[in-house]
Amino acid sequence: MDEKIKNYRTAPFDARFPNTNQTRNCFQNYLDFHRCNKALSAKGQDVSPCQWYQRVYKSLCPMGWVAKWDDQIEDGSFPGKI
Repeated sequence: MDEKIKNYRTAPFDARFPNTNQTRNCFQNYLDFHRCNKALSAKGQDVSPCQWYQRVYKSLCPMGWVAKWDDQIEDGSFPGKI
């Protein structure tokens, strides 16, 4: 894994989300993490590359949102497409 990615402390700049409101960035990285895990585990591959998305969403998202989304995934009521 690239050393810069491994040692960063907060989410890097993402040109898709140039505004100060990072809500969409948070949600997109949460979705990307779960999509990555689903895709790689279905192929029997190592899911460690997906941890990058997890570190990004954990630095951007309020943990209350993450807990709610995790509960919704378990209940089958999550509004996003994974």
